[in-house]
Amino acid sequence: MDEKLTHFDQKTGKAKMVDVGGKAPTRRTAIARGIVKVPPQVAEALALGEVSKGDAFTIAKTAAIMAAKKTGDLIPLCHPLGLDVVNVEMELHKEKGLVTIESTASMTGKTGVEMEAMMAVSIAALTLYDMIKGMDKGSRVLVTGLYQKTGGKSGNYKNPEMEWEELLR
Repeated sequence: MDEKLTHFDQKTGKAKMVDVGGKAPTRRTAIARGIVKVPPQVAEALALGEVSKGDAFTIAKTAAIMAAKKTGDLIPLCHPLGLDVVNVEMELHKEKGLVTIESTASMTGKTGVEMEAMMAVSIAALTLYDMIKGMDKGSRVLVTGLYQKTGGKSGNYKNPEMEWEELLR
């Protein structure tokens, strides 16, 4: 078996959780981004705070933070992590009918927080959809992805395709 396949047992080829016990803890941060496309009447309701289910942005941010903390429970081979912070920002671009979402997850530990940051963005997007679907079921999650990460053995990473200028074209 290829030694680069870290989530496979070298003897049996079966999936396994990576042993991070021997790794040194480092400060790790990941930023993920996403976009939800909404129809004009939904953008207007969001701008005015007139979504019938309540404060859509606050509920979506809360769900995002809760989801990041549960990533190890939801993705089978992810380690449960003691996150230091999860921050979620959402912004309505009413004229474009877009809601941008950015999540930052950080901790000092032995494994990265990329999945936690992406989980937060994904659940924020899905929760926003749930909050507005009664007004129009045509809203869509357009993108979710890792923007950048720091720390760990692999070092720093930045995805230029996840720059806001690129995404909001």
